[in-house]
Amino acid sequence: MTVTGPLADLRRVAADAGGPEDVVADAEGRVLTGLADGRIVRLTLSREGGLDRYEVVARTGGRPLGLEPTADGALLVCDARRGLLRVDPDDGSVEVLADSVDGVPLRFCSNVTAASDGTVYFTVSSRLYALEDWAGDIMERSATGQLLRLRPGGEPEVLLDGLHFANGVALSADESFVAFAETGAYRVGRYWLTGPAAGRRDTLVDELPGFPDNMSRGPGGLFWIAVAGPREACIDLLHRATSPAFRRAAWNAVKRFPPQPRRTTGAVAVTAEGWIVHDLRRRRSPYRMITSVCERDQHLIMGSLVERGVAVCRLPGRLAGQDHSRSTEVS
Repeated sequence: MTVTGPLADLRRVAADAGGPEDVVADAEGRVLTGLADGRIVRLTLSREGGLDRYEVVARTGGRPLGLEPTADGALLVCDARRGLLRVDPDDGSVEVLADSVDGVPLRFCSNVTAASDGTVYFTVSSRLYALEDWAGDIMERSATGQLLRLRPGGEPEVLLDGLHFANGVALSADESFVAFAETGAYRVGRYWLTGPAAGRRDTLVDELPGFPDNMSRGPGGLFWIAVAGPREACIDLLHRATSPAFRRAAWNAVKRFPPQPRRTTGAVAVTAEGWIVHDLRRRRSPYRMITSVCERDQHLIMGSLVERGVAVCRLPGRLAGQDHSRSTEVS
């Protein structure tokens, strides 16, 4: 069913904020995001989704990507150049928690989540490509992404290796598993932390309509997953029919003029059992490449690696209990 509305009232706020790749809400409902110039900013939004206050709370000295507020008021930050950081929004201090694993520098730290006991789970998108060449990793499908764990007082350890551009990460409401996006494989996996499957991985949702990026857990335990762009037939063919060497050569041939983000973008909401309960898409979107989404006060707050400003739109109604196959699309 095609319905006008879910993203039609999209509003751009904090328009001078360049490249707000991940957006998260703190305990007071304020939105935090990291920008291309290394700043972490905090946005206070009205209940209608307008901007009431804009604050710079820290500068990482790198390129902040995934964020996670902690119970003590701090902010965990995955910085693509500096590794896993802890930021204090009150005084702007920045502490490096991890910049290497097993002696290997963290080249492309991507997204992070924290358990109630202080254990941190985070992803490395690629050990071959840096952030500036993320499209090269998607084209080559290097399968060098990782899911890592950092226990309080410990050293980072690799839980999963060989992931296809590991990206967003979020814990289930009961912390029985951690979900992680594999952007290059159009899927979200689960790594079980408790129960009979502890230490194993399986698939939460597969064959997504596009490239999954950052994710967050909303009210009712739903996982909100940003879909940065639609599936690309040429990329699928490249993966199926060619060798890694050919794919690497193809990237080298186009890297000076990489493909631009599509204007089809959106988000999906998935239950802890893997049911897609909402699929929101927009063609010809004025806000390209949605790389993050979080739910706040009946609104969706969205960020983008390439856009300026944060996008806000009203939710199309309560999502829990809806038919998992329902799709809402705006053209």
